[in-house]
Amino acid sequence: MNPDRSYQEAHTDFSRSLSYGDYLALDTLLSAQRPLTSAHDETLFIVIHQVSELWMKLIVHELQSAMGLLAQEIIDPALKMLTRVVRAQEQMTNAWEVLKTMTPADYLEFRSAFGQASGFQSYQYRLVEFLLGNRNPFMMRPHQHRPEHHRLLEQALTSPSLYDLSLRILAQRGLGIPAEVLERDFAQPYTPTPQVLGAWLEVYRHTEAHWDLYYLAEKLIDVEDNFRRWRFNHLTTVERMIGYKRGSGGTAGVGYLKKALEVVLFPELWQVRTEL
Repeated sequence: MNPDRSYQEAHTDFSRSLSYGDYLALDTLLSAQRPLTSAHDETLFIVIHQVSELWMKLIVHELQSAMGLLAQEIIDPALKMLTRVVRAQEQMTNAWEVLKTMTPADYLEFRSAFGQASGFQSYQYRLVEFLLGNRNPFMMRPHQHRPEHHRLLEQALTSPSLYDLSLRILAQRGLGIPAEVLERDFAQPYTPTPQVLGAWLEVYRHTEAHWDLYYLAEKLIDVEDNFRRWRFNHLTTVERMIGYKRGSGGTAGVGYLKKALEVVLFPELWQVRTEL
């Protein structure tokens, strides 16, 4: 029997060419896990959070690209990017299931080692929130020591959100979005209005005439639905690890996370279901 030759012509000399590890900068990536203690589960804790930051990097990339297209009233390619956001969100949510294999006793072995460091301070998470429209200028404060991060967040805070850009398209289609909605102070939280609800009702009641807007609306719901699931899994993971102790960064821990669950990003898109 002839030996299997299916792999024998594969390129194996990388002394003068780019290898898989070189392309992905694996030496840098895999050396970035630096536990502060000898606790076995600290590596798990670090890896889960680093992986989540990588998914958030992709989410920011896709959100900003989709928003750039929506600003030009280009909907279809933006929908593909938002679908990718949804799939990345699913991966982030599933990561909590891996972290839940760590018990409270496991966590207490290293929790004190990282002091005031907290996911609350993730600038990428805050950037995702700002892009989606959850605006709060106070949340800029933990990033004052990093001017490059602060600038990114400030730009997002004062620019139209994903929902604002969607409402601009509704206005351009003649669906009666008030000027005060389109020209509001973007650094402040969005306030729902009857006129915007009426515009979305028109889209949902006449889907054939507004199919691309209807599809955009449902994609926005997908994004917020997955964002809520991520937050809920975060809440339950923290509660099973530390109960109602304060969070490591000084927040109220579970209390703070429960409050975050009340935030609604695209309110009229949820209200429209009751009105139909």
